[in-house]
Order: sequence, then C-alpha cells, then structure tokens
Amino acid sequence: MDYQTYEPHTDLKSLISCYWTLEVPMQTEPQKQRIVPDGCIEMAFILGDDIKRYTSENEFILQPRSMVLGQTIEPFYIEPTGFVKTFAIRFYPYGFANFVSEPIKNLVNKETPINQLFGIETVDDLEQKIIKAENTEQRISIIEKFLLDRLNEEKTINTIVKNTIDSLLSTNGSASITSIFKDEPTKRRQLERNFRKQIGVSPKQLGKLIRLQTALKMLLNQKSENLTDIAYKSEYFDQAHFIKDFREFTGINPKEFLAHESLALSALFYK
Repeated sequence: MDYQTYEPHTDLKSLISCYWTLEVPMQTEPQKQRIVPDGCIEMAFILGDDIKRYTSENEFILQPRSMVLGQTIEPFYIEPTGFVKTFAIRFYPYGFANFVSEPIKNLVNKETPINQLFGIETVDDLEQKIIKAENTEQRISIIEKFLLDRLNEEKTINTIVKNTIDSLLSTNGSASITSIFKDEPTKRRQLERNFRKQIGVSPKQLGKLIRLQTALKMLLNQKSENLTDIAYKSEYFDQAHFIKDFREFTGINPKEFLAHESLALSALFYK
C-alpha cells in the first residue's frame, strides 16, 4: 500500500486536515478491510477500479466514484474489485459544513455522491478535471480552486461549536462538555442544538472518537504494550472503559486490532 498525505492551502488549513492518496496493486484474492471511524468527514475520488462497501455480511454496494463520506460512529467493511487509486480530502469535524448548505447530520453513516451536494453539471466538470490531471499536485490545485470558490462568505459554523471541538482536540477528547461550559451552562443547550446539524454526531460521540484516536496511535506506534498504561494516558477511567469504547468503534478488542489483517488499511491511516 502506498499512502501519502499533503498539506492544504493556507486559506483552507483551518478547515482541512490534509489531502491524501492511496494506491494498492490489484490482488489475486482481495480482502475486506475494516474502516474505523476517525471523527472526520472526507471527500473522495475513486480513480482506480470500483470499491465495494459491505452493508451486511454478504451484501454490498459499489461506492460512488466521487463521494462524501459522512461522520460514522461504527466500523464498516470495504473491499477493492481491482487496482486501488484514490484521491481524497480529509476535513476537520467542523470543516465540511462551510462548503455546503445541506445539514451535516443528513450525511451521517453513509456515502453521498458529490453531485447531490453541488449539482450534476458542476461535479461532472470537476470529476473530469480530477481524472485528467497528470499528478496529485494538479489534483490538489483543482480541488482547492473548487473549494475556495464555494467557501461560504458567512461563518457557517457556530462559534460555540468550533470552540467545543477545539477544546476536545486539544485535550485528546478528554474534556467534558460540563467542564467546557462550567461558567455558562445555558450555552450547553445551544451547543446540543447546533452540534448534530453542523458536525453530524453529538459532542459526546465526537469526544469519544477523538480520545480513541489518541489510544489507537499509541497502540500502533507501540509507545506502550500495556493496555492499562494506554488507557490512563488516553484519559480513560480504567482499562475496562478503554476496551468498551474500543470495541464500540472498531468491533474488536485492542489486542486483536494489531494482528487483524482486515485492519491493515485503518492502521495505515492512523499511523
């Protein structure tokens, strides 16, 4: 697997985490890969062969060739049908809402074709430019012009929502909503109303996802082999709490994660 990341334009850095590309040669026996939620929304262009997204043990759909992957709160499986070549944009949790009028809560737990959000003619033109681009640098230039042209002049994201996410990110998801608004409890109610619309999940769910990312990175980078140590460093109450959240978002326990072949792609993203 060849996975590369790229920095966004200065004007988009507060909204986009990175651009990334993935290339995987065609395999004789393609294997399902379990994708673990990371709290981000992604726009992706499939430039290689189609990719299956499993909806049950044996049933699947083909992912749209250009799509937005909304917030997910549970793992899912994908499987390539041949050669993998993908170009994608990873937005911060509050990033994508600045480019669309569609409530982000409508994108949760599914792939949405980009033409449903930006119009068929506009997206057909964008897709052709992305496909015909000679390299990743050209694709980045094309998508940045597309996004900058559509960046809402008004601030779409409520300041309270953004400040809450910033607090969650700076504390690796361990800050409680109560502690963030200890001096202004009325703002908590306002936050709950706006968060799902603009982010797609609740503040508590996003906090759990961010905290799990911290633990996953420690696990994958082998900073500690002791699960209790990882749990406490990631601000979990105890090891049992860590394992419970881990299973909720990955479907397996931490020890299985490292050795599980179906998680090679997720491990690559998290590293």
